[in-house]
Amino acid sequence: MPPEAAPSPLPKAYEFHDVEPRWSAAWQEARIFEARMEPGRPAFSMVIPPPNVTGVLHIGHALNNTLQDILVRYKRMDGYNTVWIPGTDHAGIATQNVVERQLAEEGLTRHDLGRERFIERVWQWKARSGGTIIEQLKRLGCSCDWSRERFTMDEGLSRAVREVFVRLYEEGLVYKGDYIINWCPRCHTALADIEVEHEPAEGRLWHIRYPLADGEGHVVVATTRPETLLGDTAVAVHPDDARYRHIVGRRVRLPLLDRLIPVIADPAVDPAFGTGAVKVTPAHDFNDFEMGRRHDLPSVTVLDEDARTTEAAGPYRGLDRYEARRRVLEDLAAAGLLEKEEPHAHAVGGCYRCKTVVEPYLSKQWFVRVGPLAERALRAVREGRTRIVPPSWERTYEEWMTNIRDWCISRQIWWGHRIPAWTCQGCGKVVVARETPERCPSCGGELAQETDVLDTWFSSALWPFSTLGWPDRTPELEVFYPTSVLVTSFDILFFWVARMMMMGLHFMGEVPFRTVYLHALVRDAEGQKMSKSKGNVIDPLTIMERYGTDAVRFTLAAFAAQGRDIKLAEDRIEGYRHFVNKVWNAARLVLANLDGTHPGEPGAAEDLPGLPERWILSRLDAVTREVRSALDAFDFDVAARTLYQFFWHEFCDWYLELAKPAFSGAEPERTASARAAALAVLDRSLRLLHPFMPFVTEELWHHLPGDRGFAAEAPYPEARPEWHDPEAEARIERLQAVVTGIRNARAELGIHPGARIQVLAAPHSETMEALLADQAGAVRALARVERLERLAGGAERPTGAATVILEDVELFIPLEGLVDVGEELRKLDKETAKLERELEKTRAKLANENFLSRAPAEVVAKEREKVTRFEARLAKIAVHRERLAALSG
Repeated sequence: MPPEAAPSPLPKAYEFHDVEPRWSAAWQEARIFEARMEPGRPAFSMVIPPPNVTGVLHIGHALNNTLQDILVRYKRMDGYNTVWIPGTDHAGIATQNVVERQLAEEGLTRHDLGRERFIERVWQWKARSGGTIIEQLKRLGCSCDWSRERFTMDEGLSRAVREVFVRLYEEGLVYKGDYIINWCPRCHTALADIEVEHEPAEGRLWHIRYPLADGEGHVVVATTRPETLLGDTAVAVHPDDARYRHIVGRRVRLPLLDRLIPVIADPAVDPAFGTGAVKVTPAHDFNDFEMGRRHDLPSVTVLDEDARTTEAAGPYRGLDRYEARRRVLEDLAAAGLLEKEEPHAHAVGGCYRCKTVVEPYLSKQWFVRVGPLAERALRAVREGRTRIVPPSWERTYEEWMTNIRDWCISRQIWWGHRIPAWTCQGCGKVVVARETPERCPSCGGELAQETDVLDTWFSSALWPFSTLGWPDRTPELEVFYPTSVLVTSFDILFFWVARMMMMGLHFMGEVPFRTVYLHALVRDAEGQKMSKSKGNVIDPLTIMERYGTDAVRFTLAAFAAQGRDIKLAEDRIEGYRHFVNKVWNAARLVLANLDGTHPGEPGAAEDLPGLPERWILSRLDAVTREVRSALDAFDFDVAARTLYQFFWHEFCDWYLELAKPAFSGAEPERTASARAAALAVLDRSLRLLHPFMPFVTEELWHHLPGDRGFAAEAPYPEARPEWHDPEAEARIERLQAVVTGIRNARAELGIHPGARIQVLAAPHSETMEALLADQAGAVRALARVERLERLAGGAERPTGAATVILEDVELFIPLEGLVDVGEELRKLDKETAKLERELEKTRAKLANENFLSRAPAEVVAKEREKVTRFEARLAKIAVHRERLAALSG
């Protein structure tokens, strides 16, 4: 049961620092987020993209988990059997680096401890610090089933990992072989492609002469890595490049080492790069490795695990890779073989943890043969069994899956799932087994286990079914697999999503999720990627502390448009904090005007006595439909903006103002109707808003009259067709046009906000005439009108009056005594002169070529925005001046 409601009436201000921890604890204590498996209900399930156990909440996590939480809260309230499974990834390299740094502070290395003691040390760190991000997700309001929290190294998931590896090996889909991989010379491990961060760099392109073996000239090869020429085994050109057709099949002398290598033709060569002739180093370049396999070229490894030159480098052996580059270039120049060098911008890959420049490296690794798995995963998307939202990403998915390479799954570190393979020290037999074998089954010899561990992505590829209890056939698998939705960032579509697709289909015979929703990145206000070096990082924990969690969540949802990056500025979060406060204050107003009553929900629109009530309930019916439709389509921004517009502008700005006289009026039926409508809108709005801003809505929910459980478990509102009243909506739209027209005229003419004015109305239709007669009090109250009079059809239009022309009414505002036209004209002329000076200065700056070439793009853009803003303001002033001048005669 929920805790007792806070005392009524509501406090004047919403104190989120007090409210958020109280409801977070209450939800968890009541265990309302735990999985439901009630017969007869539809199922909705999600697995959290597991953050690294080393991680802390960043703005990308906040976006990803807010969107997931919106979905699961919506479905839970809608009566689904729901489960949202949380957990963390053991993050092999990252976690090992954290503990190694701690050891370094003690003057130790992992080798000093040995493997077993080092692993114990990592588990100790995990027990002490590994739950940080989970607690931060709880603070964000995530309604996960925390009783089912998983860890990729826990006992159950480790069992699943071993089962998958063994089965794949038995099926011939796992093998060990020589292949080129990303290698970190500092961490001494292979890296997944996603673990390599590419940064733009200003490098050099060297043009090197490779003499033809027969002495008849040379071919010039362009390269960014001259040190690797020591491992060249061919020179390649494009088959259709007429410049080199005559040398294909001939041989050249490898500079400095004088080894003879062939000239080959291969379509992978780009004729526009450099000279159109490229060196082929199969052991040190991904494209060259594939080319080498196609042409049966040998592989010569000239850089070792430390990125130092090997014996194969001849006279250059034992050098650091950059020292080797310097020596090679010096000797090429001395030999007359270095034709030229030039600047060349390119991307350099670095290890995502230690930032060391990564080397392509040929080594013996374990691989998954992904061809058969990828074909099935590709077909599942083509057939619509899994849909990708936005659908524009389906093409990218198809390209990746069509050109996929075998997956390197071994890592040369200690923290992770150790590969369950053993080699006999006697006969050399390799044994792969589910349970640790004692002796070689062939000769009885001693066995040595593989020292490598599995790639972290291997265990996370099993996440949708291993977290539900596989390889056992659990009730959870029966109810919740396939999962309903995966919400993740587009940048791991290939590295994680595609691998989950392959594994789910292979081991479960079904896709792992029905829908993949790919959200965009959160960037700063200028659209730049956030980074600590730029100083533009927005820390969600800091802004949650400053503005409240609900404001942060609602901001992220409101800007989460499909296919567009989010430009996030702190002032936008502050703006939505005002919306949270608006919800609070509206609730205070409604509850204060209930006068202790507990009205039920209103009946059909046609039975309600007041036009405002018929209108607001009709709008609530439409908004309910729109929000549901948007959430079902993953249009989070549309749903959020629809709720914002309805609650703030329609409910607060219009309905509550229209209803104030009725709340305490002398007509009991109208008063009861107004109170019932206001409470119904507040009740349903809190439930519609709850998935977006759970804390403030839960707090307010418990102040509403009647016995209530948690808002988190209350039914999500459904449309009420009997409230649909298009006529009421049309009439209120006309009323809004009248009030807005008068308000705008007051503002433009500089009439003091407190001044009570007279308005003469000349309606052009019976509908408008009846509306003004019925809602005259509303016009007077909302537009601060002292007298609203009807101007007879044949009456002469008044002089010296401002005119507001609407579709079916003209409004006249006599200005005598309200506006000093001459003074207003002088003010406008003064403002015009100031704006024209600023506009001239800005235009001059934009005409300056030095400014345009040197200033950052965002600065130039701001100056152009100023021109647009100044011009628009001047145009508005000109129209206003013309109106005032006409009034002065």
